[in-house]
Amino acid sequence: MPTILGQNQYGKAENRVVRIVRDGATHHIKDLNVSVALSGDMDEVHYSGSNANVLPTDTTKNTVFAFAKEHGIASAERFGIHLARHFVTSQEPIHRARVRVEEYAWERIGTAGEGGHSFVRRGQETRLAQITYDGQEWEVVSGLKDLTVLNSTGSEFRGYAKDAYTTLEETRDRVLATSVFGRWRFNWTDDAQEMPDWETSYEETRRHLLQAFAETYSHSLQQTMYRMGARIIDHRGEIDEVRFSLPNSHHFLVDLKPFGLENDTADGAVYFAADRPYGLIEATVLRDGCEARIPADLTHP
Repeated sequence: MPTILGQNQYGKAENRVVRIVRDGATHHIKDLNVSVALSGDMDEVHYSGSNANVLPTDTTKNTVFAFAKEHGIASAERFGIHLARHFVTSQEPIHRARVRVEEYAWERIGTAGEGGHSFVRRGQETRLAQITYDGQEWEVVSGLKDLTVLNSTGSEFRGYAKDAYTTLEETRDRVLATSVFGRWRFNWTDDAQEMPDWETSYEETRRHLLQAFAETYSHSLQQTMYRMGARIIDHRGEIDEVRFSLPNSHHFLVDLKPFGLENDTADGAVYFAADRPYGLIEATVLRDGCEARIPADLTHP
């Protein structure tokens, strides 16, 4: 039976690069995990084994480290843009480059000049960026994962469909908790446009999604998720699409009656935080007139 080659790509995954800038007694850290995937005129390496069009993955790795020194790391997005542009424009057989970046944040211990070289890893979330370039058009999708948030009240869940297998009781007051896995796509697509301020955009987008989570009286996690995406679209003109994948981290009141104790009283309540199974709520929020381009599998935990 005849066969043909389908979509293919290759590259070097998970290049851990740490750049430290020593500004006198005050030092600065950028800590990235960079994965590069290249595609283009690669039929022959699959059909005949000819490596004539193959840039070694080891070269890809070396480029990541060299560019960290040559260009610095102003932001995850800008660093990915430098890399993607280089691979597509310097190698004729390569028609498309995709660069994925995870950034791990560090906080300074002490003040500049006193502890200006001491850091503690910030554990709230991992910043994400994916940059794709085909020689003409850019696609930049940023995001974050593992940002854990919780509302101890201001959430209910009732009025839902029921059948013979429904045992969940309705509630007018529940704990709403999730670990945010989100992606957002920028409308910056070519070099003729003014490039966004990637650092400011990330911090403000993160702020708006947290604000929406905190301020929304939630009738469902779906409603809260939509408000988070809508607030980002409303306040950040450089973003056209937001996609979230939110596990519903259930908190169940513990039955303390066997011990002669009443739970959920005025002085507090005790919950069991279940890690699995969990509801998984996912959706895309778009600027009106735009189409969805972030794939679903890019945001699944």
